[in-house]
Amino acid sequence: MSRIRVLVGTRKGAFILTSDAARRDWQVSGPHFGGWEIFHIAGSPANPDRLYASQTSSWFGQVIQRSDDGGATWNPVGNDFSYAGDPGTHLHYDGTPKPWAFKRVWHLEPSPTDPDTVYAGVEDAALFRSTDGGQTWQELPGLREQQGAKWMPGAGGMCLHTILLDPANPARMVVAISAAGAFRSDDGGVSWKPVNRGLHSQYIPEPDAEIGHCVHRIAMHPARPETLFMQKHWDVMRSDDAGESWFEVSGNLPSDFGFAMAVHAHDPDTVYVVPIKSDSEHYPPEGKLRVYRSTAGGNAWDALTDGLPQEHCYVNVLRDAMAVDALDPCGVYFGTTGGQVYVSPDAGDHWQAIVRDLPAVLSVSVQTLS
Repeated sequence: MSRIRVLVGTRKGAFILTSDAARRDWQVSGPHFGGWEIFHIAGSPANPDRLYASQTSSWFGQVIQRSDDGGATWNPVGNDFSYAGDPGTHLHYDGTPKPWAFKRVWHLEPSPTDPDTVYAGVEDAALFRSTDGGQTWQELPGLREQQGAKWMPGAGGMCLHTILLDPANPARMVVAISAAGAFRSDDGGVSWKPVNRGLHSQYIPEPDAEIGHCVHRIAMHPARPETLFMQKHWDVMRSDDAGESWFEVSGNLPSDFGFAMAVHAHDPDTVYVVPIKSDSEHYPPEGKLRVYRSTAGGNAWDALTDGLPQEHCYVNVLRDAMAVDALDPCGVYFGTTGGQVYVSPDAGDHWQAIVRDLPAVLSVSVQTLS
């Protein structure tokens, strides 16, 4: 019988939530690394016992942790994230040059086929790869050659937060950076190009510029990797040509600002977002926590509310805090800055809290185990 493992990164440690296929009764393990910020914790699709976690502290710096037994025990691995060559400068918030400096790992993306290969998106924005299970890391410097000197931070920092690996084409990957935009490589990360045509951002000097857009998240269904969905700093967007062009699909959403986004495990046209009131008010519109689902690839959206608080709710759902499982019906999961982790075992129709009162949730990822 299948089992579900939900990996939760929070402001004060990691938690591992497990259940059977019914997804009603849950066991909670944690906190692992109590007191440390865990920006992301992810499992290897190639080896369900291999987990990676990004552990960070303003006092002690960045540590990559690895588990080879499903999270029962952990060991620190390599933490040398050195930029290739002379890193130069990028733009600060005020537009002045600022030296490139490594701060933390925001996102870990294990290879779908090799448990020893894992990618890391970092702040200041760059992409690193390890081929020895996280022991050593090398930057893929071609990415920052795409006008990196013009990149500048979003409100949360200049972070590379999304890494999409095309399972049908191992040479293709797409990344997203706040605030630079989306970029694609078709040769395994050697060379890159911006893929931001169709994005329009009123808050930058050139609203239709090739780079400079604050992309919050990109999601993809592995069976249709040419179709990408984007939650931007204002606007929900879609591309049907692997990012070559984008068009808006915000439709009837109460707000087109938000962070989290996920695609249904079995239907590439079903996509989920969590609208947030505005870029200055990071809580749900009207204080009602609503997940919105489109079954038509965008434009027409339905509010999913059963089991979610519909008054006086002022939490946020961050960009890496939403995920789906591979069961049928598909399970949908998200965590909030109020410390709740919710599950819908029926693709969003009904919700229940797996756990409450955790530290603020930074990331949620899911493993479907045989």
